[in-house]
Amino acid sequence: MIDQKQRRVVVTGIGAITPIGNTAQQFWTGLTSGTSGAAPISLFDASAMPTRFACEVKGFEPLEHLDRKLAQRLDRYAQFALTVADEAMRDADLSTAELTPTQRGRYGVIFGSGVGGMRTFEDQVAQYTSIGKVSPFFVPMMMANAAAGHIAIRHGLRGPSQAVVSACASGNHNIGDGMLLIRAGMADALVCGGSEACITPLGIAGFSSMKGLSTRNDEPARASRPFDANRDGFVLGEGAGAIVLESLEHAEARGARIYAELIGYGLSTDANHITAPDADGIQLALDAAIASTGLPPSAIDYVNAHSTSTPLGDVAELRAIKGALGDAVRRVSISSTKSMTGHLLGAAGAIEAVASILALTHQTVPPTINFVTPDPECDVDVTPNVAREREINVAMSNAFGFGGHNTAVVFRRW
Repeated sequence: MIDQKQRRVVVTGIGAITPIGNTAQQFWTGLTSGTSGAAPISLFDASAMPTRFACEVKGFEPLEHLDRKLAQRLDRYAQFALTVADEAMRDADLSTAELTPTQRGRYGVIFGSGVGGMRTFEDQVAQYTSIGKVSPFFVPMMMANAAAGHIAIRHGLRGPSQAVVSACASGNHNIGDGMLLIRAGMADALVCGGSEACITPLGIAGFSSMKGLSTRNDEPARASRPFDANRDGFVLGEGAGAIVLESLEHAEARGARIYAELIGYGLSTDANHITAPDADGIQLALDAAIASTGLPPSAIDYVNAHSTSTPLGDVAELRAIKGALGDAVRRVSISSTKSMTGHLLGAAGAIEAVASILALTHQTVPPTINFVTPDPECDVDVTPNVAREREINVAMSNAFGFGGHNTAVVFRRW
């Protein structure tokens, strides 16, 4: 019998759909090239909006990945989710086709969304207002757990299945909870991640109304500028990320290629304000994540920061990082890949986990682009503007959400 406390969890497959690339490899190329995914909104007429640009997924054709009937019954966020789950499963060379139902019960999916089917919700409200009827698929299309259910159906995953919804911390929560389930012996392999598609009239209007979005309409590609003194808000993005987690024994038994080991997970709650970040609350999650690895803070080489390009949020996170790492922060490389992808809300933690895994794989730190005027309160190495090769053995990826939800996951080079 395996000592569950020592049951190791590894990453054997990855998938990504992002504003800078529709596969994990394209995503990595976009990151290391310093590509911005921001551009004027094309998904709807945003001409009357205070913010008229976003980081849209480009060139995604659902029918290239899904049959027509299924695609029509899925919100855009779930189309993304199924596509990245397919990529991650192929990448892991993992299939349940030859397994018995009992064996399939050891495979599952922990996959969420911060919002769920927002486009479906808006479309169906408009339809109901117009003709007094909604689609019979309205509810199953808008559910935030629809993606997890469809991934399980598509791949015959009969083990644990759930969708953690914690705003912009959702991606990390789904990955970290997946690790805990495997460590507890409740599953051998899980598809984990998050997906979001909120570039809609209400999505842009809502974040604009609360003054969260950048209004640099004349230069969208330069709008997302984490840590820069002239940042004025985040850029809304969309997309999805997926990783396949397995117990080390299971991966080795089938001869799987291993990307990295997931060695730490920390979570906390600010219990302070529904939207404003709290440095002390954030640090609780970072401290817990590092402590769970059994390594000292000085072992962290790279931090993929949650930093979204808001005046308050970036400073709060860096205060927490400094508190968690102490003097070791001076040798750590930090970057915010949201400078390129925008903020993918519930999918942010998932694609940033993929970015962290690829940083370990390629021994390269992706940059924080649009860093022009340093903020005196952001006085750390934020990997400005250009990717950097360096030794990376341990990487931490942070994700925080409205409601005061704080998370961090830690990966080790394999």
